[in-house]
Amino acid sequence: MDIIGAQLVNSISYGLLLFVITCGLSLVFGISGVLNLAHGSLYMIGAYVSYSITVHSGQNFWLALIIAPLAVAVCSLIIEMILLRPTYQLGHLSQVLLTFGLAYVIHDMTAAIWGSDVLSIPLPQSLSGTVTLFNQAFPVYRLAVIAIGLILAGLLWFIQEKTRWGAIIRAGLSDKEMICALGVNIQLVFTVVFFIGGYLAGFGGVIAAPILGLYPSMEFQTLILALVVLVIGGLGSIAGTFVASLTIGIVETFCRFLVPELSLFVVFGLMAVVLIVKPNGLLGRQVVKH
Repeated sequence: MDIIGAQLVNSISYGLLLFVITCGLSLVFGISGVLNLAHGSLYMIGAYVSYSITVHSGQNFWLALIIAPLAVAVCSLIIEMILLRPTYQLGHLSQVLLTFGLAYVIHDMTAAIWGSDVLSIPLPQSLSGTVTLFNQAFPVYRLAVIAIGLILAGLLWFIQEKTRWGAIIRAGLSDKEMICALGVNIQLVFTVVFFIGGYLAGFGGVIAAPILGLYPSMEFQTLILALVVLVIGGLGSIAGTFVASLTIGIVETFCRFLVPELSLFVVFGLMAVVLIVKPNGLLGRQVVKH
């Protein structure tokens, strides 16, 4: 039982880390309909920028946590305003091709700047200890990730469900033409959501770096899991993304513990089952079509 409890804590930590990484992609896709395949690259930029900041600031993790997400949010803003905005009238295929190509450009630029070696960021000194749970020593940092994920999930749910901006986002998902007719500047909404999505991707990159490390192609591995979470959770649903992230975290962690060679097979099998049984995802909203 102690081993099961320990794996459960690990799976919750991993699942909430997935939520932090994926929720920005869910917001962007939910309101603008743009499947940003460069989201994993934004996550990677956040991790590498935080590495550079910690190296040049005397291992100051907290400074990296402040600066790196903002830098990634600015990059996301530039991508939306300069590259994606002209494609809004061209359909989803052009956006997918553009962001996928951009992901490869960022991949090569990252390799040119930081190299292809595996890098790591040390844990912040204040969170470097361990606590005993289920007769196992758990890093305090992993428990802090759980707390961060829960706080972020609650904050995003409150904004989406209880605020005017959240109402605009929900309405934009259902009927963009109607909220434009009501005088809402939908272009401004898109831009703000892209900024927030980029910030969350960078934030996820910073807090994931001490656990998952930095390595070549990390963005594509992260993007695959983020897309699985997005499909299972449902379009534009923070609650769905939260549930799906925890589900994937638990399933993959226990599969890697019990049958490591089948972990990805089980994850993609779960996604296939959800698509068959509930194509809109666990908590996804039906998009109005005109």
